[in-house]
Amino acid sequence: MEPDIHNYEFERQREELRSLASEVMQIEAEDELEARRLQGVRFRGRLLVDAETAYNRLAPQFRLFGRTLMMQEDRAGAALLVLPALPAARPSRLWVALLLLALTIASTTFIGGFTQTGFDIWQGLGYSAALLGILLAHELGHYIVARREGVAVSYPFFIPAPIFLLGTMGAFISIKEPVPNRRALLAIGIAGPLAGLVVAIPVLLFGLSISPVQTIVPTEGSFTEGNSLLYAAMKLLVFGRFLPSGGEDVFLHPVALAGWAGLLVTGLNLLPAGQLDGGHIFYALFGARAASIMSMLVAGCLVALGFLWNGWFIWAILVALMGQQHSPLLNGITPLRGGWRWLAVLGLIVFILVFTPIPLTVSSP
Repeated sequence: MEPDIHNYEFERQREELRSLASEVMQIEAEDELEARRLQGVRFRGRLLVDAETAYNRLAPQFRLFGRTLMMQEDRAGAALLVLPALPAARPSRLWVALLLLALTIASTTFIGGFTQTGFDIWQGLGYSAALLGILLAHELGHYIVARREGVAVSYPFFIPAPIFLLGTMGAFISIKEPVPNRRALLAIGIAGPLAGLVVAIPVLLFGLSISPVQTIVPTEGSFTEGNSLLYAAMKLLVFGRFLPSGGEDVFLHPVALAGWAGLLVTGLNLLPAGQLDGGHIFYALFGARAASIMSMLVAGCLVALGFLWNGWFIWAILVALMGQQHSPLLNGITPLRGGWRWLAVLGLIVFILVFTPIPLTVSSP
């Protein structure tokens, strides 16, 4: 049998990699990664310098060996994962993104154009432009900041849903490679919600200004949108009173509905769990272990809220299944500092302001 040249080369490199790692870490344990074919190794122990200094010193040297360094929290203090060089991210298919956008424009125009007297194409287009403008701003916030941080991401992909209340299930982008550190993760995670709100708030204010306040007359299949703290405050600002009250409520113009949907989507994305934007923010602020615990707490809270709105049961399952998954970081140890911590706290405050405990209440005559 011929010797395994690749394994021999890895074992030779391993001694040199261990020597480099020992310059910044008191190594207490060493083990191979579970997938042997990756020819990876993990050094565990106590760092002799701060995590940022350790990573910045080792990562360039490991790249000379064709290796990628990832640094994670560990019960021993820290873990250095030495992996094969990551392959270049595959380019996204622009035609797919454009096709889904076109289909979503059609589905939201279809949903938004229905009136009590028939179908109004201009009303439908207005609703579509308002809602997709909010969603596009949200995703472009992620996209632009990710590219500035040097992280490869996909184009924004919209999800058409012509039979859904809003005409779309939202939009998403995919992060295609590990994020450098917690600061970059925070920047990418919070950019979307803040950019979306910059568009959603004026859209909602304008939409409310052209929406009538009328006596509530429940009809079969009608619904009442839920209040978040921010939405209730904006209705108070526009109408001078809390609504619904006194048997009256605002009957949303399609543009106002798009603005309300923008707040709702922002609140859902800011749930501090898993790979949602709020999960990224919480992870960046408190670390991986705290983020995993919080994800399970969020799942439990959503189960409780499910008795108020059944849709939360589905979200609780999704969070429970995906709550332990986090975007991999090249340096997952270095904490946020200074103003970045306050920016993360701002993200949590925004979540409290826009979260809607009961998104919809279906009326019955």
